[in-house]
Amino acid sequence: MANTLTNLIPSMYAGLDIVSRELIGFIPAVTRNSSAEQAAKDQTITYPVAPAAAAADIAPAVTAPDSGDQTIGNGTITISKSRGVPIRWNGEEQKGGINAGWYDTLLQQQFAQAFRTLANEIEGDLGGLYKYASRAYGTAGTAPFATANDLSDIAQIKKILKDNGAPMGQLRCVLSTAAGANIGGKQAVLFKVNESGTSDLLRDGIIGRLEGFGVGESAGVKAHTKGTGSAYVTNGSTAPGVTDIALITGSGTVLAGDVVTFAADAVNKYMVSVGVAAPGTISLAKPGALVTIGTANAMTIGNSYTANMAFAREAIHLVARAPAMPIGPDGRPMDMADDVVYVTDPVSGLVFQVAAYRQYRQLVYIVGIAWGVKVVKAEHIAILLG
Repeated sequence: MANTLTNLIPSMYAGLDIVSRELIGFIPAVTRNSSAEQAAKDQTITYPVAPAAAAADIAPAVTAPDSGDQTIGNGTITISKSRGVPIRWNGEEQKGGINAGWYDTLLQQQFAQAFRTLANEIEGDLGGLYKYASRAYGTAGTAPFATANDLSDIAQIKKILKDNGAPMGQLRCVLSTAAGANIGGKQAVLFKVNESGTSDLLRDGIIGRLEGFGVGESAGVKAHTKGTGSAYVTNGSTAPGVTDIALITGSGTVLAGDVVTFAADAVNKYMVSVGVAAPGTISLAKPGALVTIGTANAMTIGNSYTANMAFAREAIHLVARAPAMPIGPDGRPMDMADDVVYVTDPVSGLVFQVAAYRQYRQLVYIVGIAWGVKVVKAEHIAILLG
């Protein structure tokens, strides 16, 4: 294939530099598997899952114990989306732009918008996984960190993850801009270099690490609208660790992502992972009920909220690949494209495929990427209500 895209690579990277300044918080925070390897839509990617370990007594012997074998489990992620952004020019348009001196600048901006569109769509898909979180903390409708010099919001959300057994080594927290503004405007302790240990927030507006969390902001943080359910009570007793709860009487919808409390446990705010449209059985996210919820126990659905997310990095997976092309006679991927290049976003790590296609008196570039997202450990995700 002709190297028709070689001279455009600087323009593409200039575009990526613009996109890199967008509020991308989820993509760098989750477990990411991205490469230029091609994948088809609906293709399944398998990842290994280590089983729980068993301990044994240590006893002196001539040889080491004949033990330690494990059956390694696995999970799968489906490449659910394969998306592209087209950029097309005909000869007359291109000639006019070149003569006027703005063609290169506009083309760079078009690539920037293409990368931005795809990165933001992936970011939004990751933010949409809030419905699978374990529990929630905070006040729905009020951005967290609103109380000056009070970091209890981040401390309480960390407590949920600790109680659920999440590993503390790679914690991440992705906030809305409203929550980020409260940190920047009200948490004066973080501005004091002698107390916070860094001038990043004061000088550069970088939140950085906070109580063990790598904290970022994202335009992909979602707003959840509560269901219409009311007056529901439990049907039967639910033991600790059980996720399914039967509801009777009452009416209206209970939606996935709703935050619910029970008369028997007003402290814990549970996330609904599977809702109902009428009396029936809902499912709470793992690890399920923390106390016994007795029969005829009133359930309350919390208000609508903004879903700031805190999680252990390994709890959420993103797999990104280049969109698939057919294999040609020489064994290389090919179609009608004159040239194909792969451009890596230096901030998110995403690899975009850029293909150039000649048409009748016009040229089209397709910026593409294929991806899938999945929660692999709901217990290691919590929502900080906003």
